[in-house]
Amino acid sequence: MSSTSSTTPSSTTLNNSIINGQLPQIIFNRGEVIPPRNEVLWRIERGAVRTLTWSEEGTFITLGYWGPGDIIGYPLSKIKPYQIEALTSVEVSVVPPHLWYQDINALLSHIQQAEELLSIVHRKPMSLRLWHFLLWLSDKFGCEVEQGKLLDLNVTHQEIAEVLNTTRVTITRLLQQFEESGKILRQKRRMILCLPNKIIK
Repeated sequence: MSSTSSTTPSSTTLNNSIINGQLPQIIFNRGEVIPPRNEVLWRIERGAVRTLTWSEEGTFITLGYWGPGDIIGYPLSKIKPYQIEALTSVEVSVVPPHLWYQDINALLSHIQQAEELLSIVHRKPMSLRLWHFLLWLSDKFGCEVEQGKLLDLNVTHQEIAEVLNTTRVTITRLLQQFEESGKILRQKRRMILCLPNKIIK
């Protein structure tokens, strides 16, 4: 199965690959935007992306974070503008409409995750909102370590603020409080969530 970098296959290439029993795979670099195509969905094989829109004032609004196994694509949203941004190097498989039924579980998971994130961004106070967002991220992109759960995704304070509808300064202050109280540990540019059932040494 061949992979190309940042080049969306043409409809002819797509059809030929599907006839041969293959789904084309594409690699996008960190920071690249997955091009809008209304006739296909993308299955993430490796890496992480976020979906976002922005207001008339130019304020970014993050709609979701997605990783391996997730199905993403422009046909899943009616929001305009709508953008899919690679947060890491990302490898995706192209899924044409006549094969969407094979990914029904992933499509249902997409809906459930979007609703879960929506419920988180309405929690109060902001400290609780931030903590539950970090827990949600760690479930998707975390791995177990001795001290708790390592969040293996480099998300900036500004990006977190955009998700939670607050300011970068507020996020920085709350994360400092979490660190001082022992709820999180820093490991270079990553953070570890010290969950209650873990012993901090």
